[in-house]
This record gives sequence, structure tokens and C-alpha cells, in this order.
Amino acid sequence: MLRPALLLLLALAGPAWAGEKVAFFGITLLDSSLQTAELGQDPAELSRITMLEELVAERFAEGGYELLDLDPVADDLDRIVNPAKCYGCDTRMAAKLGADYALVGEVQKVSNLILSMNLQMRDASTGETVKGRVVDIRSNTDDSWRRGMSYILKTAFFKEEEG
Repeated sequence: MLRPALLLLLALAGPAWAGEKVAFFGITLLDSSLQTAELGQDPAELSRITMLEELVAERFAEGGYELLDLDPVADDLDRIVNPAKCYGCDTRMAAKLGADYALVGEVQKVSNLILSMNLQMRDASTGETVKGRVVDIRSNTDDSWRRGMSYILKTAFFKEEEG
């Protein structure tokens, strides 16, 4: 039987899932904006997707998760437009990699003023969502994108650590 003091120490030791394996399939940009339809893709937005992916990967690594190499499923991944909306292909690939969780995200641009982003973690064996959050952001800037994803990470994934 565990003593109350030991239980408290275990509870304060950090996130319950740290040390587990995560297959992070990146963040997909969904752009239905009139700006892009008329002017073409803004290279700054593609850079922001990379910025968000690096932010997420760094935060999960700092949180003690092991981010897996996706090379063994690269052929499967190349055929998928959006791993967040592929009828469970993300969790099947994660399971194939030996991951505990699949992690996927999206940024949906409606206009330069209205964007939505989400990050979802699903159990690789069941496909059930275990953590996730969707936020709307206003303004299409590096800072607004970074703040939006930081909020998701802080409030849905690492709230035990952030307080």
C-alpha cells in the first residue's frame, strides 16, 4: 500500500504520460480564404506552419515525451493530404511505429482576420482522443499564431506543469 506522502510525490512528479512515445504527424494548413484564392499562397504562412511544428515538437520533448522518427511510415504519409482527417490513418501509422499516441494539428485560415487552430492527441491503440484543444485566433501574424499554439499547449497538454 502506498503512503499518502508517496502518492503526493508521485502526483507532483510531472505529467502522467511523460516518457511515452508520440508520433507527431505535423500541422496541416487548411486555407479557404479569398486572399489565397486571388493572390496565391502566402509563403509566410508556410513558414508559420514550420514554426508551430517546431514549437510543438520542442514542448513535447521538454515535457519528457519521446518523439518518434516517421521515416518507416513515410510512404503512407506521403499519400495523405491531412493526417488529422484521414479516418484513423494517424493512429494506425502511430501503432505501426510503436507509439503510444498520434499527435496531429491543423490551422484553418478563413481570412487574414479569422483563423482557427487545433492540436489533438489520440491513443494509438484505440483511436480515442486523450487530449486536445481548438482555439480561434485573430490576426495572421507570427505572434498570433505562436500565442494560439502556446495557449493550446499550456491549457490542454501541459497544464499540470504550467499551473
